[in-house]
Amino acid sequence: MPTNVTNSAETNVITTEQMVRAREIDFINRFNENILAKLNEAMGVTRKMPMTEGTTMYVYKTVGTLQSGNVPEGEIIPLSRYERTKQAVGEMVLNKWRKATTAEAIQKSGYDEAVKETDSKMLKDIQKSIRSDLFNFIDGIDGATVVGGSTLQAVIAKTWGELQVLFEDDAVETVHFVNPRTIADYLGSANITLQTAFGMTYIEDFLGMGTVIMNSLIPQGEVISTAKENIIMYYLTMSGDVASTFKLTTDETGFVGMHIDPNFVRAQQESLFMSGIKYLVEYANGVVRGLIDSTPTLQSVTVTSDQTGASSGESHISTSAYSLGTGEKFVYKTGTTAPTVTYGQKLGSTWTDLPANGIITPTATHTKITVAAIDANGKAQAAGNQTLSIKA
Repeated sequence: MPTNVTNSAETNVITTEQMVRAREIDFINRFNENILAKLNEAMGVTRKMPMTEGTTMYVYKTVGTLQSGNVPEGEIIPLSRYERTKQAVGEMVLNKWRKATTAEAIQKSGYDEAVKETDSKMLKDIQKSIRSDLFNFIDGIDGATVVGGSTLQAVIAKTWGELQVLFEDDAVETVHFVNPRTIADYLGSANITLQTAFGMTYIEDFLGMGTVIMNSLIPQGEVISTAKENIIMYYLTMSGDVASTFKLTTDETGFVGMHIDPNFVRAQQESLFMSGIKYLVEYANGVVRGLIDSTPTLQSVTVTSDQTGASSGESHISTSAYSLGTGEKFVYKTGTTAPTVTYGQKLGSTWTDLPANGIITPTATHTKITVAAIDANGKAQAAGNQTLSIKA
């Protein structure tokens, strides 16, 4: 009889814990290598910056006016004033997702099949969430340069040209975001190769003017373009305290973390997934919005500023010569010079709804006002400006 029998597990036995960890690693690799990496490659993202939760995120814009340089001999040279403004676009947050596979599902389909099915569904929903956040941000850029044209090709050519000027010191590679319906007519007659990444379709070197990425969240009839170098991926690292506390499996990138554990009370296998990923452009000036429109014309608003019903420091604003259409409203912005507006420009959080009574309280140093009519999507349809009359 053998004399070396032992009740302990043999060396090199593959345990349940090792199998669970293998599935976690497989999930992380599928997300980082097969999905996230392809999205970054398609968009040309080269900058990835780790952040801490709660950090406020900003996009930057440089505004100012160049004064004339034609100054007579001996006279004072006028100052040209420029300032870099920033617009808050939310905070970095830790996203947490959980899925569960019941004992019944495992019994019916087997562990591997049941878990793989829910893993695949979870992957699709997570990438959809990140994708939606990206495109909603791109579409919401406040004050992007606007160009127009009658065809898709003309508009992409114009946005490409604007970016060559805006980034004239760099060898610019451009990326264009387009609604699939906007590009459908062109695709029907073109011999081009479509590629997919992160649940999106894209075309490399479209018309020789950069990458086109298609998504239904981009408004139909528009092209939103920027330099690839302008896009940054910010992320919360899933290593360190978070990983050790929740026993997360992650890889060297730290983009995502996952933990699988059984829930004996509910008789189900549960998976916890954590990540914090946000794509932003660094400079709002470096975004160009193209409108496919045969007559892209900004209509006029007559703006009047007086002191009717105003208290100290206030001004009364009224408008005429333009009637608001369905879903439209008036917004305003003040400044030391009249803020400029172009047709179709997206006017965001730096613009304020004009009160029904017309009474506003401008910043003390501001002497000019611009009033714009925007549609339901926040795009300028008409505008006008005026010198403020402020009650002493």
